[in-house]
Amino acid sequence: MRALLSVSDKTGVVSFATSLAKAGWELVSTGGTAKVLAKAGLDVIGISDVTGFPEMMDGRVKTLHPKVHGGILARRHNPDDTAALNAHGIRPIDLVAVNLYPFAQAAARTDIAVDDLIEEIDIGGPSLVRAAAKNFRDVLVVVEPEDYERVVAALGAPGGPTLSLRFDLARHRDHARGDSV
Repeated sequence: MRALLSVSDKTGVVSFATSLAKAGWELVSTGGTAKVLAKAGLDVIGISDVTGFPEMMDGRVKTLHPKVHGGILARRHNPDDTAALNAHGIRPIDLVAVNLYPFAQAAARTDIAVDDLIEEIDIGGPSLVRAAAKNFRDVLVVVEPEDYERVVAALGAPGGPTLSLRFDLARHRDHARGDSV
């Protein structure tokens, strides 16, 4: 099992990732999140090692790649999707933990320069969340640190996370903007 963790709010992410790692999950992460997890002693695969491309343009481009989105969007029951994964050397991603850049909080600041505010517009995060939500039957999507404990509990339960929980997480209201997925 493989989890992608890319969070702006690092609250609880080390504990969550530790629980996943102890359960045998492989951890893939980006920039700052990868640094936090590695500093905590966790084995982390950098997103660049998954994509074969470095994070570019000051981190603006890192997860927008077929080896990431193909791994999330592949329907595990669909033979054509499985064949595409195999043909392109893409490994499935089974859990996506993402929370978005705090744009609303930045926009509320009166002292922020326009160029700095623009950098708070998240592109990859919403794409990851929506891809995982679209494939909620196969991929858990976690956008709130408050959900980490219930996800860990569900992963340890007989039969794993229920379809109901998966759907609930997929339609969870995004913490940063209040938009439904």
